[in-house]
Amino acid sequence: MVQKYQSPVRIYKYPFELVMAAYEKRFPTCPQIPVFLGSEVVFESRSADGAVHVVERSCRLRVEAPRLLRKIAGVEHVVFVQRNVLNWKERTLRIEAHNETFASRVVVRENCSYTVHPENEEWTCFEQSASLDIRSFFGFESALEKIAMKQYTANVKRGKEVIEHYLNELLSQGISHIPRWTPASVREEDARSQAVLGDPGLLEVHGPGSTQGPAEEVVGADGDKLDTDYIERCLGHLTPMQESCLIQLRHWLQETHKGKIPKDQHILRFLRARDFHLDKAREMLCQSLSWRKQHQVDLLLQTWHPPALLEEFYAGGWHYQDIDGRPLYILRLGHMDTKGLMKAVGEEALLQHVLSVNEEGQKRCEGNTRQFGRPISSWTCLVDLEGLNMRHLWRPGVKALLRMIEVVEDHYPETLGRLLIVRAPRVFPVLWTLISPFINENTRQKFLIYSGSNYPGGLVDYLDKDVIPDFLGGECLCHVPEGGLVPKSLYLMEEDQEHAEQMHEWRETYQPACVLRGAPHEVTVEILEGESVITWDFDILRGDVVFSLCYAKQAPKPGPREPGARASGQLMDKGETLGADYSPVEAPLICREGESVQGSHVTRWPGIYLLRWQVHDPPGKVAEDALTALHSPGPRCKLLYYYEVLASEDFRGSMSSLESCTSRFSQLSAATSSSSSSQSHSSSLVSR
Repeated sequence: MVQKYQSPVRIYKYPFELVMAAYEKRFPTCPQIPVFLGSEVVFESRSADGAVHVVERSCRLRVEAPRLLRKIAGVEHVVFVQRNVLNWKERTLRIEAHNETFASRVVVRENCSYTVHPENEEWTCFEQSASLDIRSFFGFESALEKIAMKQYTANVKRGKEVIEHYLNELLSQGISHIPRWTPASVREEDARSQAVLGDPGLLEVHGPGSTQGPAEEVVGADGDKLDTDYIERCLGHLTPMQESCLIQLRHWLQETHKGKIPKDQHILRFLRARDFHLDKAREMLCQSLSWRKQHQVDLLLQTWHPPALLEEFYAGGWHYQDIDGRPLYILRLGHMDTKGLMKAVGEEALLQHVLSVNEEGQKRCEGNTRQFGRPISSWTCLVDLEGLNMRHLWRPGVKALLRMIEVVEDHYPETLGRLLIVRAPRVFPVLWTLISPFINENTRQKFLIYSGSNYPGGLVDYLDKDVIPDFLGGECLCHVPEGGLVPKSLYLMEEDQEHAEQMHEWRETYQPACVLRGAPHEVTVEILEGESVITWDFDILRGDVVFSLCYAKQAPKPGPREPGARASGQLMDKGETLGADYSPVEAPLICREGESVQGSHVTRWPGIYLLRWQVHDPPGKVAEDALTALHSPGPRCKLLYYYEVLASEDFRGSMSSLESCTSRFSQLSAATSSSSSSQSHSSSLVSR
């Protein structure tokens, strides 16, 4: 594989002629570059008018490699041939170099150029590119490639320092200006002075006051190139190879991509996400650009207007910046009714809102870069988990969360600089176990988690005291919405045709049920292994119900074919008796209209278990039979339910312990550690 290197544009804020004088001083030897052992001129020529000067040199470079590799190669230094074409009239220097040593096994080519800055003729630009093709090298191709690229990038950085060293040396001698080349017929002595440039005695001397001072910096040498000053100022410190990857990927996009070219900060995020592996970053970026075009994400901030309900109940917003100048986003997840928002506005609206937050985050990073005068490419997120409960582990909600994480990981890589999680409750390990496998390892390393009341001491390491929100004990008033439960009256209904597809997806997971008086709704669950876990989650949309869980040694026989009983899902024959044919394993739980209920049961025996919902009758009220209920106007109760059976190895204890066996967290409660897996242990949690 051919390794390539491309430098950004390096700008010397000095005239071309002065930079050339500094360049010539590095020959025949250069003490500032230890591996450069020396050079000798093997060919030299000048044009008749003295405008073009061609020089070929044979250069010797010491091999900095392990002794074993040098012994196998049988050489202590390698020879390169360098050809320089200096054009005084055009004010350009073109440099081509290639290796002579091992030329049949290793091919190294380098091209450099010094040119006049297109926007300021008193400045000089330098560009450099190189390629390395190791065809065969005694079985050490990979090792040699790593050594060669490491040494090359180190010498690239040293090359700039060398030119600056000799420029300073010239300036210290009072040489700050050299006349430009003119044809011999116009000014013969100036032409002769150019021919003997290496003699400082012939250079025009000016006082210190004429030294070229700093001028306004520009983004690049021309419209499609980057210079090193711009990279350092706006993108941050990059190694030579990282700069090269950025330049190469940018050039590739300019040549092949149809449409808007992303900003350099955007390209750099994808390179960092793939550890500057050029091909992988290019593939990831191209997929993301296609996605952005397909969904018109570039226009999102202008076109997306969140529904009023989302603005009221979505407990997240921007709040100043952290101690490093990163924009700070606060998410009060524990106060947010994720289940209610999902059912009220839908998953797509929530995803759109999350994307708009990420787009706004990138915009704020650019603003903070200009404000603070240093590169800021990521933002900080502070997540408050106070109030987090099992309602947030609603299955479609977790599924939607994983989808959002996937979208953000694919299209907004390296935008999260730090994530501070505070007031993490005991339920958090369950959520973390579910989502952490889907989060990139580099992103997980940015998570800082504080449980209980430990957060104040940790926050001051990352936030100034005057921006810590009031609800976390700070003095700064935070205007992030407080969230709260979304009224069920705002939930999307099945008859809402605009969201029919989404409602269908919900129905694939959650089943509707109508419960009539005298005709409970029942669901059978077959357990094949003794120690399994039955989990349930249901919403009471209308009326009050009593929920219970029963155990039967054999499957219940269907009851009489009463239309009402069949419609309500009654399975247990009225002739079967409690205690003889089936027995309760959960105490009956009264569930009121509007409540969401989650719970679990650890089974002791294999067999048939029955989830049972029946109308709750106030004390003293005579119960109706199914036939009477059938002729009553409308269903008495309505609910949505979901259940799942988990193997014992996937779930330790019950939902009350709030600990998963695959959680990376330590023991959370004495009750969990003292419970026996052979005992039936169950609970139900009601979220109001």
